[in-house]
Amino acid sequence: MKAPNSTCAIRSTCPYCGVGCGVVLGPDGQGGLDVRGDKSHPANFGRLCSKGTALGETVSLDGRLLAPRVHGEDTDWDSALGLVARKFSEAIAEHGPDSVAFYVSGQLLTEDYYVANKLMKGFIGSANIDTNSRLCMASTVAGHKRAFGTDTVPGTYEDLDEADLIVLTGSNLAWCHPVLYQRILANRKKRPEQKLVVIDPRRTASCDLADLHLPVKPGADVALFNGLLAEIEKRGLIDREFAEHVTGLDEAIEAAKADDLSVTGLSDDLLAEFYALWCGTEKVVTIFSQGVNQSSSGTDKVNAITNCHLATGRIGRAGLGPFSVTGQPNAMGGREVGGLANMLACHLDIENGDHRKAVGDFWSAPVIPEQAGLKAVDMFRAVGEGKIKALWILHTNPAVSMPDADKVREAIAGCDFVVVSDITEATDTARLAHVLLPATGWGEKSGTVTNSDRIISRQRAVLPAPGEARPDWWQLAEVGRLMGYGGAFDYASPAEIFREYAALSGIAGGFGKDFDISGLKDLSDAEYDALEPTRWPVSEGKQGGRFFADGKFFTPDGKGRMWPVSWKPPASKTELRYPFRLNTGRVRDQWHTMTRTARAPRLNAHLGEPFIEIHPDDASARGIGPTSLVEVTSPNGKAILRAMITDRIAPGEIFAPMHWTGENAPAARIDALVAPVTDPVSGQPESKAAVAQIKPFEAAWYGFAMSQTPVKADAEYWAQAKTYAGYRMELAGRETPEDWVEAARQLFDLADAVVQTMLDPAKGTARIAFHKDGALQAALFVSCQPVAVMRDYLTHLPGQEAPMVLSGKSPADQPDPGPVLCSCFNVGVNTILSAIETRGLMTVEAIGEALQAGTNCGSCRPEIKALIERIKGRAAAE
Repeated sequence: MKAPNSTCAIRSTCPYCGVGCGVVLGPDGQGGLDVRGDKSHPANFGRLCSKGTALGETVSLDGRLLAPRVHGEDTDWDSALGLVARKFSEAIAEHGPDSVAFYVSGQLLTEDYYVANKLMKGFIGSANIDTNSRLCMASTVAGHKRAFGTDTVPGTYEDLDEADLIVLTGSNLAWCHPVLYQRILANRKKRPEQKLVVIDPRRTASCDLADLHLPVKPGADVALFNGLLAEIEKRGLIDREFAEHVTGLDEAIEAAKADDLSVTGLSDDLLAEFYALWCGTEKVVTIFSQGVNQSSSGTDKVNAITNCHLATGRIGRAGLGPFSVTGQPNAMGGREVGGLANMLACHLDIENGDHRKAVGDFWSAPVIPEQAGLKAVDMFRAVGEGKIKALWILHTNPAVSMPDADKVREAIAGCDFVVVSDITEATDTARLAHVLLPATGWGEKSGTVTNSDRIISRQRAVLPAPGEARPDWWQLAEVGRLMGYGGAFDYASPAEIFREYAALSGIAGGFGKDFDISGLKDLSDAEYDALEPTRWPVSEGKQGGRFFADGKFFTPDGKGRMWPVSWKPPASKTELRYPFRLNTGRVRDQWHTMTRTARAPRLNAHLGEPFIEIHPDDASARGIGPTSLVEVTSPNGKAILRAMITDRIAPGEIFAPMHWTGENAPAARIDALVAPVTDPVSGQPESKAAVAQIKPFEAAWYGFAMSQTPVKADAEYWAQAKTYAGYRMELAGRETPEDWVEAARQLFDLADAVVQTMLDPAKGTARIAFHKDGALQAALFVSCQPVAVMRDYLTHLPGQEAPMVLSGKSPADQPDPGPVLCSCFNVGVNTILSAIETRGLMTVEAIGEALQAGTNCGSCRPEIKALIERIKGRAAAE
């Protein structure tokens, strides 16, 4: 990567996960954007993951929404926002304030979030504003509030450096937060005595260098940590001095002893090894994420973890404590401003009359709702029932990402009035909107975000806003003014919003709350523009640092709470009809529903097709081969995915990524299979333990295609990904077209192109290419079996002269690099295999030195290691 021109470099923040990496942005000298890590940022010290490294490829204006649109027609801002204000006002006048709702996103900046929360809770007078963070971290919020009195993350990233034992539970940190994982691995090189334990039903990339992997049964985390608490008590490790600052100790221990550890599925030896390691190590950090949160008992899981730390006093000091890592860049900022339906801004409580009055007085608000609003699942259920008459969705895609996604899509489609603010109209949700509002995207926004360890960072604009795109805070404020709320929304800049928000946090600090950044309330515009990464709180009483080592909590009596929790099975029960437990999650190089990452060809090259992990025994029993398509059904929906047969998953369990949508693989929308069951405390859906059945998808034909332009196929299965030369697509169908040439012309819409064919009806194969002015436009390869061609070579051919394209393979002097394994440096599997076999590079470090693979974010290192072990195994067998 070239360094940006230092004279115009701009420091900003990555828009992906909650690690909150600093980036330095500038022109790349070729009309594009160069992105590199900010070596001065305390979250990453210059390191970026594959997604952050590829950010420069995601900022093109292809597919951007550039003007407001009403009922499919471009219009001006006055008309669009006037309609939004009128429709929301009419719904409120006729049906009351709870007939409208906002559904917002961790992709918003804090200033955007603040204005949305103020408009809904302070002036519309409803708490019906919730966020896709409900799908991400709501159980952590609830667990923190039960244990600490507030949603407080006790520790900091520096604890990862100082811990002697790090426990990852429900977190594939190597793929989902790679920069933190690489920080841990770097520490382990300096301090080999530091231990790493991974608790996960799957053997993930995070297990590669772990000292211990506990393949716990889905949903059994409470039992596992209850067993640990019982062992802590048995060994006499209760910190009696710290316990003076905690209530509920005896009740929590009694509940812990009652749990049956057999539900964990772990052997006595594994349990004993883990418990001995945890109990015998003072400096323990327990990192948890979606595998803990996304559960019908997610809050109890969080408290089972915090119970162990509270009982031993291992909290709030260097190198120890429970640590939640967030999934979105501003999930924490959204929590701070009250973006969840059951919160007020600045960690104040909506059910507390004194808090409501203080916020209402500060805002000069006409009304503050007295009760929590509808959480995400309940909100969309109310939309489907016709109770929500007007809905505004900002920067999220619930028609794909919500559980029971088909029902959610139907609900949005049937809503009286839907507004969507986004950067594109090409999402499953945006296509259902009555009004589309063009928003500024990352690289064009200015504001702040807060990462997982409470560091507030500036996101700064480096690109001009395209077309008529406007910031989200501006859109919300304009609607507030048009609804008659006047000066309350008369903002001129994000800095002005931030100052107001910081001042309100001082009131929260006066109530004894943790979140207080009132020390920043008098920042000038210039000081705001220059704001360095800053960990909250920032007040007269406290500056950054950790919480709770002093035994002071934010509960009414000032004591921490240990909660008696007991194991409960996942809400959905397996049965003969649905015998498999379906786990969902992320892959290394994609993000949410791919509206950003799918723009980057290098990020599509690693795992460019939706897949399902199946244990070899289960695949064999059902006649599913390594390249089979698999039909997955649940009580809520169905999907078609490519089989990935692996012993990384246990028998009886399956795993599928959540990213694919109706835009790029409509049969693979995996959240359509997830039941809309939630944790009764947090309202977070259970996305890790759905039930399902699998069987081979009986296809009459399979296809592989590449094209200079995107296409959509009329087939039961298709999955499309962007490449550097255009697009690639996998296809399959149950009915064979009568004329493959005509079918291919329609697929690619190339009526006038010159056609080249190789047809063998007897074998059921067809190879068809289209050329124009000597250059390849598109090609389709069809077979009765999954197509065997050199895909990664072929995808580079559109736009070039390619007379031999129908051979399906590369010439001898142009070796096929194979599927990309290292996305940071575009290094293919075949390139790495060749280096291993011909150059004798038999360590991950040697491969890195020769090819750069694995030397940036490091998340491909486990796969490189697996290739080396495969070659070693083959040599040993010979």
